Amino acid sequence: METFSKKEKEKARQKKRKDKEEKREDRKANATKGLGLDDMLAYVDENGNISSTPPDPRKKKRIDQEDIQIGVAKQQPGDPQDLVRQGVVTFFNDSKGYGFIRDLQTQESIFVHINGLKEPIGEQDKVTFSTEMTPKGPNAVDVKKLVA
Repeated sequence: METFSKKEKEKARQKKRKDKEEKREDRKANATKGLGLDDMLAYVDENGNISSTPPDPRKKKRIDQEDIQIGVAKQQPGDPQDLVRQGVVTFFNDSKGYGFIRDLQTQESIFVHINGLKEPIGEQDKVTFSTEMTPKGPNAVDVKKLVA
């Protein structure tokens, strides 16, 4: 005598076998094996899209090898006066040695560490500073109080 679960497992096995057989028959009916090289080729048109037709040779663009630039473009060093920015200290924790400066031009909040200070600063002080990029973002360096 078979239990209900055995009957269900057998039904599932039969269904799986039937599905597998149908997939096999479908693959045989729609076989693409043995196609010629021309049927397997794909082309890239002038816009970078894949197509089945070769691109028009009249639309071909000539690019010189020297014009290809790999990597990031080299930046020209700026004027040293442009690198000095002004801001207001929004937060500074003396015991931990870090804080944030709000740039007056861009309103950007920039991290400042005690090692980047030229003189002691406090909250709401107007300061001048330069920035340097770190993996975590811009850091303020050469921070000095503005004399009011």
